[in-house]
Amino acid sequence: MIEEIRIADLGVIGAAEVRLGPGLTVLTGETGAGKTMVLTALGLLLGAKADPAVVRTGARAASVEGRVAAAAGTAVGERAVEAGAELDEDGSLVVVRTVGATGDGGTGRSRAFLGGRSVPQAVLGELADALVTVHGQADQARLRSPSHQREALDAFAGPEHGAELAAYRERWARRARLATELAELVDRAEDRAREAELLRLGLEEVERVDPQPHEDVDLDAEIGRLAHAEDLRSAATGARAALTGGDDPAGEATSAVAVVEHARRVLEAQGHHDARLAELATRVAEAGYLLADVATELSVYVSDLAADPLRLDAAQARRAELAALARRHGGDVDAVLAWSGEAVRRLTDLEGGDSRVAGLRAELDTLTQELAERAALLGERRREAAGRLASAVGAELAGLAMAGARLEVRVEPADEPGPHGADRVEMLLVPHAGAPARPLGKGASGGELSRVMLAIEVALAGEQGERGAGPGTFVFDEVDAGVGGRAAVEIGRRLASLARTAQVLVVTHLAQVAAFADHHLVVSKSSAGGVDVVTASDVRVVADDERVRELARMLSGQEDSDVARAHAAELLEASSVGR
Repeated sequence: MIEEIRIADLGVIGAAEVRLGPGLTVLTGETGAGKTMVLTALGLLLGAKADPAVVRTGARAASVEGRVAAAAGTAVGERAVEAGAELDEDGSLVVVRTVGATGDGGTGRSRAFLGGRSVPQAVLGELADALVTVHGQADQARLRSPSHQREALDAFAGPEHGAELAAYRERWARRARLATELAELVDRAEDRAREAELLRLGLEEVERVDPQPHEDVDLDAEIGRLAHAEDLRSAATGARAALTGGDDPAGEATSAVAVVEHARRVLEAQGHHDARLAELATRVAEAGYLLADVATELSVYVSDLAADPLRLDAAQARRAELAALARRHGGDVDAVLAWSGEAVRRLTDLEGGDSRVAGLRAELDTLTQELAERAALLGERRREAAGRLASAVGAELAGLAMAGARLEVRVEPADEPGPHGADRVEMLLVPHAGAPARPLGKGASGGELSRVMLAIEVALAGEQGERGAGPGTFVFDEVDAGVGGRAAVEIGRRLASLARTAQVLVVTHLAQVAAFADHHLVVSKSSAGGVDVVTASDVRVVADDERVRELARMLSGQEDSDVARAHAAELLEASSVGR
C-alpha cells in the first residue's frame, strides 16, 4: 500500500503532500489544477522514464518522495532488501526520485533512491509490478489489442499457468538461439569446407616435407661448410703450421708452441728469485697448453673436413624445399611447425561442425516437440480460464448498467506458434441482449471499454484475492471517461467493491464516482504574480460540507448552487447504503 507522496517542483506543483489510506481514494479538481502531475509523480516513483520538461519553471530539480508499506517477507520488501535498501522499523519503505532541469548548467539527470540507497531506475519498475496496477485511457486503447487481451487472460488463469508460460517462453527463446546458430553454421558450410580443404592440403605438404625443429638453421651451417671446404682446409692447415711448425722440422723450432715453450723455460729458471715472475711463468705455461690444444683440434678439423659435392647438392635441395614451405606457412621452419599445430586444431573444429549441426538439429527437434506439448497445455488452461473470466466479467457488467451484456473470450489456434504459445486470444463484447458479438478492438465504444476494463480488473482482483496474490494498489486515471448517469454510479460502486480488498486511487471528473470514496482529495489552483502555482495547501482532504461543495462543483460547475448541493448530498447518502 502507498502511504504518502511528497511532491516538490513538479510541473505546476510547487509543493504538495498526498496522504493515502486504505480503501477508495478519489482525486478531483478543475482542469489544469495539477491532477496529472500527481499521477506523473506516482509514475516516477514506479520507475517511469523521467522527462526534464516536468521540472517546474525556475527550479533546479523536481523531487518525489513516497512511503510504501513493505513489511519483511512481502514481495516488495524482499526485492527492496535484495537491492540493498533498508526498511523502517514499522516496515515502511521510502522511495525517492529526483529529476534535474536542463539549461543554466542543469544536467537533466534522474536519480532513484530506495530505502536510503541509490538504485537503478529499473529496480523501481520491478517493485511496481508487485505493488501497483495502473489503468488509464491509454490502457483502454491497449485493451483493443489481442496481445493485451491474452495477457489479461493469462493473469486471470493463475500462478501455475504463469509458471508454465514462463517455462514455455524460456524454451522458445532457447530454440530461437539454437535455430540462429544452426542457420549460421549451414550458411557458412561452403566456406568451412573450402577452408578445411586448404588446411588439409597444407598439412599434407608439411607431412610430406617433414621439417624438423631448427633444421633450416642447421642446413645453412652445413651448406656454408661444404661450399667452402677447400678454403676452410687451407686456413686450418696454415694456422696449425703456425702453431706447431707443420710437417717442416725446420719450422718447428720457430712455431708459436715452441716460442711459448722457450719463454716458459726462461721464466721458470729465474722464478724462484721473484714470486711475481713465477706467476707470469705459470700463465705463459697455460698459454702453451691452450695453443697445443688448439693445434690438436685443428688437426682433427682438417681430417674431418672433406669436399662432398653430392652432399652439398642434397643439402641445397633440402634447404630449397624448406624455404618453399616456409614462404607459404610462416617464414622459417619453426613458424611452419607452429602453423601446423594450429591448423590441426582448426581442422578439428571445422570437421566437428558437421557433428555440431547434427547435434543442433536433434536438440531443436526435441525442443520443438516439448514446445508443442507445453503449448497444448497452455491452450487447455487458457480455454478453462476463458470460461471463468467471461462469467466473472459478465456478472460485473450486469452491475455496471450493462444488463444483458456479456463478454466472450475465444481461444483458437494461431496461424503459427509464437513466444506466448500457439493460441490466438480474442475478446468480444455483446453489449446487450440480441446484439451480435463484436471484437473489443473494433466495435466497443470508449464508455463500454471503460466498463469492460473495470469489470476485468475487479474479476482479476477477486481471483487473485482468493489466492492471496496480486498488487495491493490500483490506480485508475479517468477510466470513467465517456460514461455518465447510472453507469457512472455503478462504476463508483464497483470501485468501492474493489477497494474492500485493495487500495484504490481514482482520478475522476464524475461526482457519481467520487461520492463512493472513503477519502476525497482535491487539487486546487491558486495564482500568484500571474503564474499558476500549486502549493502544499492545494492538495487537501475534503470532508463533510467541503466535500458536498466539491461534488456540487463537479455536478454543475457551481459549488454554491443549492440544487447542486442537494444533489451532491443525495449522492453521498445513496453511496453509503450497503457499504
